[in-house]
Amino acid sequence: MPTIFAKIIAKEIPASIVYQDELVTAFKDINPVAPVHILIVPNVEIASTNDVLPEHEQMLGHLFTVAKQVAKEQGVAESGYRLIVNNGSDSGQEVPHLHIHLIGGRKLGPLLQARD
Repeated sequence: MPTIFAKIIAKEIPASIVYQDELVTAFKDINPVAPVHILIVPNVEIASTNDVLPEHEQMLGHLFTVAKQVAKEQGVAESGYRLIVNNGSDSGQEVPHLHIHLIGGRKLGPLLQARD
């Protein structure tokens, strides 16, 4: 069964797509945690980083060059942004489709909060 991201890539459900080519698609997160919150996803379904294969290397590198371009277009390249890849339920991965969160547009604070 296709993920929600696969349906966005295929334009079966609406999304605010900011970039798309033959390898990746980038779109605005529907629940943003910062003024800029873009998801950058491969156009092929890869459930998580645990499922990455050697033939995915070119596409994975492309994810980062697209992230750089999207950050510039969104106006956060100079001020700074964070790229996050979650893997599995403990990390907070909600959709089983590998993706990068590009987050910026304000000071982001610490990556993790300390536990008591």
